[in-house]
Amino acid sequence: MKKILVPTDFSKPSEYATKLAAAIAKKPNSEVHLLHMIEIPTGVVDMTGARSFSIPESMLYIRKVRDKLLSYKQQFFPESDNIKHAIRFQTPYDGIQDYSKKINADLIIMGSKGHTELEEIIIGSNTEKVVRNAEIPVLVTKKDGSNFSPKNLIFASSFKPNKNQVFNRFLDFASNFDSKIHLLKINTPQKFENTKETKQKIENFITKHNLNNYSINVYNDSSIEEGILNFSNEINADIIALATHGRSGLAHIFNESITKNLSKSSIKPMLTFKTFR
Repeated sequence: MKKILVPTDFSKPSEYATKLAAAIAKKPNSEVHLLHMIEIPTGVVDMTGARSFSIPESMLYIRKVRDKLLSYKQQFFPESDNIKHAIRFQTPYDGIQDYSKKINADLIIMGSKGHTELEEIIIGSNTEKVVRNAEIPVLVTKKDGSNFSPKNLIFASSFKPNKNQVFNRFLDFASNFDSKIHLLKINTPQKFENTKETKQKIENFITKHNLNNYSINVYNDSSIEEGILNFSNEINADIIALATHGRSGLAHIFNESITKNLSKSSIKPMLTFKTFR
């Protein structure tokens, strides 16, 4: 991952994402781009033409934001020269999308609130919109990533042939770490396959790939989301990787059927790849 984009609004979730980016960017030739979006205060010129903010005041506001971003950069990357920063006058979603294309980013890392309800991390937020539409991998975290050193990566999938492109992109990410890859297929009462058939399907799926440190796992649970999260907790996974569809993002996997107890459990960082049809 040579170019990592980290949108920040200086919030605690943004700090988590920044710390995670700093840990990942320790690899040679990595470049981190800190991005902050601001909008000129609406009061600069109102509908009547009256000014409640002067142009000098607005320029002072922008200067303060720039200084804050520079201080933020120094705080989290004190010994690195390969850190870029930018300020865009756009909405968060548009700014992230446009800037990621401008710099040809390889990965977007975003923080998410998700204080208690799992829905906060995946539905109705800028993070969810980016996950749903970004053409590059998006890594979402809700915890401090300072000591990030992944040992166990989960790739959860149906392992259908059309997932090969996503798997290739996942392996490109995984190659940056000395981690074990856990290939995971969830069986549910509604969509059940016997273990022998499922394991053979996964073996066929990975035939073209030179995998060494990996495991094949068939996990039975009442729903896909519960199976993924329960398995990830059992093996103490560091990242859950999965494919998303542009039409529904993560919402097609994590939905309102999740129990309140599960939604309060520890959420692992999630790495998402958009499926192209």
